[in-house]
Amino acid sequence: MDERELIRSWAEKRVGLLARRSLLIAALAAPSLPAFADWGMGAANSKLPPPEVFAPVSTPASAIDTLAWFTIAICAGIALIVGGLLVYSIIRFRARPGDDGQEPPQVYGSNPIELAWTAVPIIIIFVLILTTARTIYMVQAAIPPPGALKVRVIGHQWWWEVRYPGLNIVTANEIHVPLTDSRDSNPTYLELESADVAHSFWVPRLSGKTDLIPNRTNTMWIAPHQAGTYLGQCAEFCGTEHALMLLRVIVQPHAEWERWVADQQKPAAALASRGRQVFESNACVNCHTVRGTVANGRFGPDLTHLASRQTLAAGAALNTPEHLRMWITNPDVIKPGALMPAMNLSAADINDVAAYLGTLR
Repeated sequence: MDERELIRSWAEKRVGLLARRSLLIAALAAPSLPAFADWGMGAANSKLPPPEVFAPVSTPASAIDTLAWFTIAICAGIALIVGGLLVYSIIRFRARPGDDGQEPPQVYGSNPIELAWTAVPIIIIFVLILTTARTIYMVQAAIPPPGALKVRVIGHQWWWEVRYPGLNIVTANEIHVPLTDSRDSNPTYLELESADVAHSFWVPRLSGKTDLIPNRTNTMWIAPHQAGTYLGQCAEFCGTEHALMLLRVIVQPHAEWERWVADQQKPAAALASRGRQVFESNACVNCHTVRGTVANGRFGPDLTHLASRQTLAAGAALNTPEHLRMWITNPDVIKPGALMPAMNLSAADINDVAAYLGTLR
């Protein structure tokens, strides 16, 4: 057996061994993992409008949608004209019985034809450049009006920190904004930053994508004209749990939004409970903030009004007492690779902490 065959034989044996080990590990791990668990998010998200790019409900998204359809229409028209001429030529000039096999007369140096297929593409490209530049300027260079709401969004691995500088509100993974009237007098302007790696903010029905770059602040704005909850996500691969770095933008009528602001500005319901004592006596306070308590960490989400949020773990699980207990017990079960460690609390302590966090509305 020569050297080449020896190498091939060794490689086949090695691949086979690795494959058998992988199957064994998967078989051992399978009983401990939930099968196709979506932690209630499938049913919850099915009740919301799908995040369709071509169903805009915000001024910037509508501008992008109009430009997209305009470009599609031009490209479709070109495709129909070229395809139609091609089909016509195939049928009209196909080989027929009795043809002498001679090459048909060739046309050279036709000034009108040369001018047409040079000028028309230039005009089309010029129109597309102008309309695209106009839309980009309209979306990206807009100046915030006096009544604009300003929100600071910070991307983390793998969750969204949301701050309202003028309102003294800090939340996570859910952005509440007021409905914009027909005059766009009170749009929402977002300042986008990253705390670690590159992320990308994208809520398809409200606006286009905008990247979050470390040590840089990017901006975008939305002006939603329809109340509701709109799904978004990180659109830039940012690590293990990129696919579960989700967010929700909740657009509310003004009266409802003002009530939400008033509730969020209140301190946490500082209940004297055993769950609070367990929470404050563990490392939880080093990563999380609960206003009105000794917890003032900045590494993890602000939990002051955790129970008022719809989801846990940046949209990975529905916010229910059961899922909250599972998240506290072992975050890796719901979100493998999550940077939050398992605290190895007793079952009684976990139940108490979950009950305490459930009161933070």
